[in-house]
Amino acid sequence: MTKYNIWFFSSFIIASIVALPIITVFFSFFNETSDYFLILKNTFLFEYILNSFTVLIFVILLTFFLGVISAYFISFYEFPLSNFFSWALILAFAVPGYIYAFSIIAFFENFGTAYSLMTYFFGEGNYNTLIPKIDGIIGSILSISFSLFPYVYVLTRASFFYQSSNYIEVGKNLGLTERETFFKIILPSARPAIVAGLALVSMECLSDFGTVSFFSVNTLTTGIYNSWLSFDDLNSANQISSILLIFILVIFSLEIYSRREAKYHQPARGFKPISKISLTGKKCILPLTICSLVFFISFLFPVSQMIYWTIKFPKYIQDINILKINLNTLLLVGLASLIITFVSLFINYGSRVTKSKILSYLTNFSISGYAIPGVILAVAFITFFSNLSDFFNEKFNFPSIKSIFIGSILGLLLAYFIRFFSLSFNGIKSSYEKINNSIDESAYLLGYSKTKTFFKIHIPYLKTNIVLIILLISLEVIKELPMTMILRPFNFETFATQAYIYASQDLLEAAALPSLFLIFWSSILILLSSRYILSKKN
Repeated sequence: MTKYNIWFFSSFIIASIVALPIITVFFSFFNETSDYFLILKNTFLFEYILNSFTVLIFVILLTFFLGVISAYFISFYEFPLSNFFSWALILAFAVPGYIYAFSIIAFFENFGTAYSLMTYFFGEGNYNTLIPKIDGIIGSILSISFSLFPYVYVLTRASFFYQSSNYIEVGKNLGLTERETFFKIILPSARPAIVAGLALVSMECLSDFGTVSFFSVNTLTTGIYNSWLSFDDLNSANQISSILLIFILVIFSLEIYSRREAKYHQPARGFKPISKISLTGKKCILPLTICSLVFFISFLFPVSQMIYWTIKFPKYIQDINILKINLNTLLLVGLASLIITFVSLFINYGSRVTKSKILSYLTNFSISGYAIPGVILAVAFITFFSNLSDFFNEKFNFPSIKSIFIGSILGLLLAYFIRFFSLSFNGIKSSYEKINNSIDESAYLLGYSKTKTFFKIHIPYLKTNIVLIILLISLEVIKELPMTMILRPFNFETFATQAYIYASQDLLEAAALPSLFLIFWSSILILLSSRYILSKKN
């Protein structure tokens, strides 16, 4: 009974730690309204909301087109380089929206990269009048869309893969054309996957900070950041956070509702894999052109821009302590991924052996952290530990604990834990459910304790899934910007923060090198993850 309680209370405490800052966000809605918030409410708040939803709507439309059309061509047709594009299109994940924004600005600005290329090929001329200026909301939409469309592409492609060719044959028997088959059979069958992908895109879009702030677009996330940083008003930052959180949770709820009864896209009895149609000659031009353009614009374009800057301005290589930034980034990535994964294993096992409804409810609430934008969690994190520190100081004359959690590695790791806990927990849980309870009972009969069963049986069984979870969390941490910017120790820079700081100071050329390293490490993580998934499927 004692061992039982140890697992329960340990898991309960960990889940509570994750949930408390999230609760802070929820209750901030009822805080007393500050003077600044009243001024904001009568001036810029409507602009924040309007801009946020304008960007959101167009990002949804563009990512839907890019993701679905790419997934369709890759899933149903064989054409030159189709196998290459099947995994290469995922590399767009390696380019965060704010880095893509740097590339767009540099390429289309006056006397920028586009001007240099036109001068090189056509000689001197007044080309600035011919080059479109892509900035503001348009620049934000393009940058966010090309960095997020892989969400739709990956999930839609998986859904297409599991669609039986029997359905398509039925369409042919009914006399449907290829276009009619796509719109009446293929696309509706993939609706749950598409909706899930667009929901992820929506949450990431609404939570974006780096891209919209770089383009000087006032959204709810920039309002939160400015309230805290420029006006030192945590109360207003929390209240704007509560508004954004409501929108996020609505999207989250709609996604859950949309797939409540949507199981028909999964393989069933009589499943017959789709036979891809081989395209040659003129027939392959359209899919090859579209996939090539998507890959070039989403990945090669920003990478080429960063390489061009690095080569053209080598002085910044000496000015940037790239070794230190590498060590800082990899330190956070390594510690965060290992801690989050192990604790997720621990809580999953605690829930398994205790079967407590209280723990289950608390855990389900705590995993909502991933749906909450990083900038909101950062502000909630500061609010919670500031209030906690003040409480202990007033009641018990306890020294301030702010420096322990705010502006420290420990605090940053704890914030990462809250933000990415759900990604790890759900990934582990899905595999844990495949371990029959009879295995545990057999272990206990052999004299294994619960702890020994955990380390000797469960972890070895889950090791392949653990590796994938570590890779995915590492990818999230390495790209995370707002939480790292707000909570990091003084003068502690990562690839993301260093690139953003240089870009915000209009030193785009200096931002190229840390951006390249970020893309490099992210690409490696993506390739390892995708190869693992493919090998696992096989």
